Formats: sequence, C-alpha cells, structure tokens
Amino acid sequence: MESELVYQMALTQVTGIGSVQAKLLTEHFGSATAIFKANKHTLSSIEGFGEIKATAIKKFTGFASINEEITFCEKHHISILFLNDKAYPKRLLNCYDAPTILYFRGNTDLNASRIISIIGTRVNTDYGKQITELIVRELQDQNVLVVSGMAFGIDSIAHKAALQNNLPTVGVLAHGLDMIYPSQHKTLATEMIQNGGLLTEYPRSTPPDKHNFPRRNRIVAGMADGTIVVETATKGGSMITAEIAYNYNRDLFAIPGKLTDAKSAGCLKLIQQNKAAIFTSTQNMMEVLGWTQKKVTANKQRELFIELTTDEQNLVSILQTKETVHIDELYLKSGLSSSSVAAAMLNMELQNVIICMPGKVYRLV
Repeated sequence: MESELVYQMALTQVTGIGSVQAKLLTEHFGSATAIFKANKHTLSSIEGFGEIKATAIKKFTGFASINEEITFCEKHHISILFLNDKAYPKRLLNCYDAPTILYFRGNTDLNASRIISIIGTRVNTDYGKQITELIVRELQDQNVLVVSGMAFGIDSIAHKAALQNNLPTVGVLAHGLDMIYPSQHKTLATEMIQNGGLLTEYPRSTPPDKHNFPRRNRIVAGMADGTIVVETATKGGSMITAEIAYNYNRDLFAIPGKLTDAKSAGCLKLIQQNKAAIFTSTQNMMEVLGWTQKKVTANKQRELFIELTTDEQNLVSILQTKETVHIDELYLKSGLSSSSVAAAMLNMELQNVIICMPGKVYRLV
C-alpha cells in the first residue's frame, strides 16, 4: 500500500501530466491517492484530460524510485512539499502553473509575511553590486525573506548581502538537491541552509539543463510579493523572470541605469513598457508593496470619501475586500463600463485615494 506522499510525487512523473493539470486533478479529487485510485473511465471523463493521460496514470509503475527519493530526502533533511501542505509557499498557489512538488532544505518560513526577489545579470557592474547591497542593507530591520536564483552576479550578491545583514535568504535551483550549480557556490549554499534554504521542484539526479532555468524563474517570481531587477540586458533569464512576475500581477521594480550601459537596457525597457516601476528608494518600494503606510489623517480620509461619486464608492467597496485588485476584476464586479471605470479610477488616483501599480493592479492608499 503506497502512501499519500508517494502518490503525490508520482503525479509529477506521469507522462503528459504537467503542473497545471496536476493542480486541477488534485482540486477535483481532493488527494493524490484518490487520483490514482480512480478508474480509467472517471479519469478520462474529466474535461481536457482524455483517455491517453488516464491510461498513463493507471499504468504508472515508477513507485520504487519514488520510495528511494523519499529515503534520500529523509537522510539529507529535505522537506517534500505538496500543493496542499501548510509549509508550501502559499503565494505560488495564486499562479496557474504552481509546481506540484517542491523540495526544500533549510530552516526558514517560505510563507514569511514579507518576501522580495532580487535578480539581475550574471556579469554585474560595480554599480549593480553597490545598489543590491544597499537595498538589502536597508531591509535589515524589516523581517524580509530575500529570494534569488543562486547564479553568479546579482543573484549571489543578494544572497551574500542577506546573510551579512542576518536576513534569511532562499535560493531557487534549476536542478536536484544532490548537487550545487555553480559549484563555486557550495560554501554559500551551506551558509544559506543555516539561515534560509535551497528550494527546487526537481528531484535528485536532475542536472541543470538549459530548459530548467525558465521554469525555475517562475518560482522566483511567484513566491515573492515583488521582484527587483537590478541590472539586465534586453534578453536573458532576468527578463524572463520579470515578464513572469508581470503576468502574475506581482509588483515589479527596475533600477534605472545609464542610457549607454547595455546592462541597464533591460531595466529601462521594462520601465518604458510600464511593466516595472522605477526603483527610486527602498522606502518607496515598501510603500508600494504595502509594507509601510503613508500617514493620512482621519479627517482628510473622511473628506476624500465624502467627495466620491456613486461609481467611485462602488469601486472602493471592491478594493476594500483585498489588498490589491486587478483592473479586470473591477470591471467584472462593478458592472460598470470600461470608460466609467477608467474615469473613476483616474479621479481617485488624482485625489490620492488609490495607487496604481504595475500590471494594472490597484490598491487603496
């Protein structure tokens, strides 16, 4: 009799079942065990699933290697986190392609109240290094978890700065936890396990193949409240991560650099496309993220709300239900025309009632 954990891990190894379908199946059946115990007809009748994938589940035979993986994880103090585990990074659950399984070796809370991802080029400038270290240093007293990808350059600078400032830091890997890539970061990885950790969706013996890195990047973007792009060219891993963060409706910040500096070209492009906010200060970033609140007197707040129209009051009531709301949700829930919503949002922004953030996301001041 296989355990629920074995079936959870098996779900990631069935041919043709990706993270999106694994999530849908888990929501439908309630557990991985129920998925594998369901008959072929029940599985194939699920919309978008089909007989071929149902057959792949029923014919899966790789349970022995999964038990070996569990033994390896137990030996090396690696936590195996399924979608519905309490320790699973909850912010990722808002992403349609959340990893089904995560392997974590470390001692920090992946659901920390404040998480920031810091990314950038592997070949940084002195300016990029200084800015990264400054940002992390200014976050020292903010109880922030710093996330990056363990690569050379900005990634490793962010990790090291976090450790120097006694902030937990997590490296998201594009390979299994039986190795460290690049190998020069073995000492850094050991230090991070003591104050933070290493996270991956890949089981042991998975090499750092090229195609793994873009998938790794979605975890870097999805598990954080916001992402800071320090330096990047117009193409590369950092731009992929930034695009993912934008599509996830996460706050995205870019450090402005010299117009003549190729390593700032990607940051300037993100700003020019209105995908990233210009990073001007750590304090401003924290205000945008809602980590610190601007002081607004009660009297002024009442005056602002007295001046709101019926349409604006309707939109405010929607914004009060959660921390941030996407423009599409405002259209849907308010029942107003797009032009009415646009006019109302602009007026409220001018009155300092709301803040517009990257990705067409809004929040109350």
